Amino acid sequence: MKISKISLLHYIKLICRSILLLSATAVYLYFKITKKEFSIGELELTIVFAIIWFIYFLEMIIRFFPSNLESMGCQKQFEKNFIPNNKQKENFFKKKPNTTILVFISWIILNGIIGILYFTKVFDKGILLLISFAYGVCDMICILFFCPFQTWIMKNKCCTTCRIYNWDFAMMFTPLLFIPSLYTYSLVILSLMLLLKWEIYYKKYPERFSEETNCALHCENCKEKLCHHKKQLRSFMKKQIAKAKKIIKKENIKD
Repeated sequence: MKISKISLLHYIKLICRSILLLSATAVYLYFKITKKEFSIGELELTIVFAIIWFIYFLEMIIRFFPSNLESMGCQKQFEKNFIPNNKQKENFFKKKPNTTILVFISWIILNGIIGILYFTKVFDKGILLLISFAYGVCDMICILFFCPFQTWIMKNKCCTTCRIYNWDFAMMFTPLLFIPSLYTYSLVILSLMLLLKWEIYYKKYPERFSEETNCALHCENCKEKLCHHKKQLRSFMKKQIAKAKKIIKKENIKD
């Protein structure tokens, strides 16, 4: 199957964010080895962070408006992407369990632990920054390969129907709350504004967020096919596990 434009963009983001994480880790280790204090105030780092800040800031600004460069997962909030389902179920949204609360609590607990480790000086600001970059990589992994929130908590069919798709930037920048800086706080504030807008739209237009009421979210109307990557990965893993079991079985028979 030919890779879709959105899938290609996500792969590019995965590569770029992975390079960013690896580069930042190398810089952090250099500061640790040379026993220098890791500071965004360094001239070279300030220039680099300004570029990183601009890219993320621009990504979030784009999310506020309808765009062909974004997945339907975050674009379903807009009226242009709503195709009413004449067979929509009455009181459907009242019957659905609110799994978003579990996601929110688990995220608060995880980052609460990180915050405690920071304030007890187990982690420093550099580690918090690396965690934020790592979250960015994990975000792409969740979309392309495996999402723990989808699999273990939300139980949604795919990213297109994901209830918390636009939570990603707010989640990504959570560790930056502990790093006082114009760069960090501006990213956190904008990500929270994006999340708030998403939640307001969900309250006002819940019919846009479910495949039960929005035909644009049906599989036959999907142009991205992002779920195929996860299916291919599961299929590959099953085959590898089956091969490993056969090899182990043969070795046991020989013994």
